[in-house]
Amino acid sequence: MELRMNRNQARIIALLSAAILLLLFLLSGRLWVRLDLTKNKAYTISEVSKNLYREIADQVTITYFVSERLSKAHPIPGEIGDLLREYAAHSRGKIRFIQRDPAKAEVESGVEGIGIIPQQIQLVEKNEITVATVYSGILIEYLDRESVIPIVFSLDTLEYDVSSRIRALVRDVEREIGLIVGDANKQWNSEYRLLYGGLVLSGFRVRLINPGEEIPPTLPALFVLGGAGDLDVYSQYLIDRYIVGGGNVFFALDGVFIDLNTIEARPIQDKGLLAMLAKYGVVLKPALVLDRTSLTMRFQTQSGNATIIQTVRYPQWLDVREGEGNPDQPLTARFDGLDLYWASPLVLYPPPGVDGEILFTSSAQAWLQDQWIMVNPMYLQYFEEEAEETRGAKILGVSLSGIFPSAFEGGPRPLREGEVYDEVFFNGEAFYDPPVLKKPARIIVVGDADFAGSLMQSNRGEERNLSFLIKVADWLCNDEDMVAIRGRKGLVGRLDRITDEEKRGMVMTLSRTINTIIIPLGIVAAGLFFVLRRRAKTAKAAPLSEAKASDKGEDSEA
Repeated sequence: MELRMNRNQARIIALLSAAILLLLFLLSGRLWVRLDLTKNKAYTISEVSKNLYREIADQVTITYFVSERLSKAHPIPGEIGDLLREYAAHSRGKIRFIQRDPAKAEVESGVEGIGIIPQQIQLVEKNEITVATVYSGILIEYLDRESVIPIVFSLDTLEYDVSSRIRALVRDVEREIGLIVGDANKQWNSEYRLLYGGLVLSGFRVRLINPGEEIPPTLPALFVLGGAGDLDVYSQYLIDRYIVGGGNVFFALDGVFIDLNTIEARPIQDKGLLAMLAKYGVVLKPALVLDRTSLTMRFQTQSGNATIIQTVRYPQWLDVREGEGNPDQPLTARFDGLDLYWASPLVLYPPPGVDGEILFTSSAQAWLQDQWIMVNPMYLQYFEEEAEETRGAKILGVSLSGIFPSAFEGGPRPLREGEVYDEVFFNGEAFYDPPVLKKPARIIVVGDADFAGSLMQSNRGEERNLSFLIKVADWLCNDEDMVAIRGRKGLVGRLDRITDEEKRGMVMTLSRTINTIIIPLGIVAAGLFFVLRRRAKTAKAAPLSEAKASDKGEDSEA
């Protein structure tokens, strides 16, 4: 009887186990758990993305088009798919995820038609290297609207790209940035091509605005790149009216002009733009910041018929480190650093009604060239003439928020090029600036226009420079939680973070001591310990063996 009950119990347990496994299998499509042990939770979406479902009225569809050949050859597509599945898992049914291979679905032409860009990569298959055309792009659809991420080969900014596009589709707003190139000798399609492409890939529509062209008051934000020595008063007037009316502006301006042909420098002759910034609460000095934490520069010289290429540590190209960012400001809370080229120092003194914050500074080992500005790398020995009296951290980037005073208030309206006062008189009085309803606005100023241009490729700083510039665009568009998402990206830092020569020498000496002396001696000591321990055991066991052998001999004799 007891045996039969045990058999029945075993059958019941087996049936219950099978039922539980079946139930778990059915629920596995709905319940999705992921353990992410990385420092910055790089493989887990943030609370902002998890809560997107609260903004979604209808269903959002995320389709990941990825070639199966790429998925089999590389782990990144699997990681991308896992991250996108998290959106669906946390959306309470508001987000649907689909993964498709364009080749199997026979939709290659349709995929390219919506903007997914094919890529040619080398694959190793069956011990052979082949060149394959593969796809890895994302289509996001909501109602009759859609947005495309044409190429995805990294998790670095994937959550930002997906969440910002979902929010823009759901809110039915276009993420738009105006762009004014102020320097007469620079063109956006050459000097600022990388910035333009980075903004477009991040989902912004970039509107190019010529100096002197009307700025739409509905434009969410505006980038002004250079122009202190070139933008005329009327162009400044239009920017001022935009700011006073609530427009948000990023200024990347130079205080010193660098002639790259002669490698000479001179303070910029301000046409009024720097004076206008001073009204808002920030002064850009006509000086250059130099720093021990600097980048390298390659330049060539002639020695007879020979061309000599040299690489030097160039103190006027600044390597702004992660620790120099303001941790209390969303833009720099997770600061990745910046590469700056011939940057000028800033002074911050916000007027009443305006709040000002320092975004980032140089290191404490920085100094100025103020009285005698020299930039030719052949004369590095003269670069520290003013170092002793100007040593200390310098302000390089600031932000201001509030209701700004107009730089043209109370005066006659500046004339557009070609206008004359006779044409703008009314009832015998000068045509004064019409009143504008003042609204809160945001301004960011960085004392360097080159860091947003093509020079960012010189030391491979484009990744962190572009990341900062896109965060600036988000912050100006009042999308601060998107700034926080982008800030979650953990970059690999540079290897030369210790800039103090004494501390660096101590760390290097300690590292050499540990690696060349302590670790080898530790291994030798451990080996000796185990050898001596084994010998001790052997020596201890020998008398016992002899005793046992003698006992056996006596027993046999008996």
